[in-house]
Amino acid sequence: MSLDGFATGEPQSAEAPFGHAGERLHEWMFATRYWDSSGGAGADDAFAQRHSQGIGAEIMGANKFGPPRWQDDPDWKGWWGPNPPFHSPTFVLTHRPRPPVEMEGGTTFYFLDASPAEALEAALEAADGQDVRLGGGATVVRDFVAAGLVDLMHLVQVPIVLGRGVRVWDGLEGIENDYDIEAVSTPSGVTHLTFTRKPADS
Repeated sequence: MSLDGFATGEPQSAEAPFGHAGERLHEWMFATRYWDSSGGAGADDAFAQRHSQGIGAEIMGANKFGPPRWQDDPDWKGWWGPNPPFHSPTFVLTHRPRPPVEMEGGTTFYFLDASPAEALEAALEAADGQDVRLGGGATVVRDFVAAGLVDLMHLVQVPIVLGRGVRVWDGLEGIENDYDIEAVSTPSGVTHLTFTRKPADS
């Protein structure tokens, strides 16, 4: 996310998935060994490597799965080609569900019109004892945090100001009371923010 809390720019489209933000929110990751075998192996890479560990299912919002009005295209199967990077059951929250789509590499997209709690229940069952990753976008993250369903959250603050887009923090005043927060700044200029839910009796 940007310094002013935006996790994507605007307007989003098939040509610009992150709107006017372009790829600037992710450039730190493109420079890691996690992304490219010739990349760096420092702290950014260590955080990126954790992204895929112990994940049995994924939840994402409709705007992460496709551009506006992708629901009108029955052939749309996401941004990622025939072998998406999730390699697990992946639940897409949309008000217009469709039949599941099985992809290469172990990814099957399931389309749900469900509350955060209902979606999490379905994903936990599919994860078979592993963790469920909440992949975004910002609106979905916000809804799940507000519902008290997020145990661990990793956000990367990038030193840019977007000014407009979709913000992560709107409506989450006082979140710091519910989480232990660790901030790690790296030479790339980003800050990794890790939120770990406090025990209920703390």
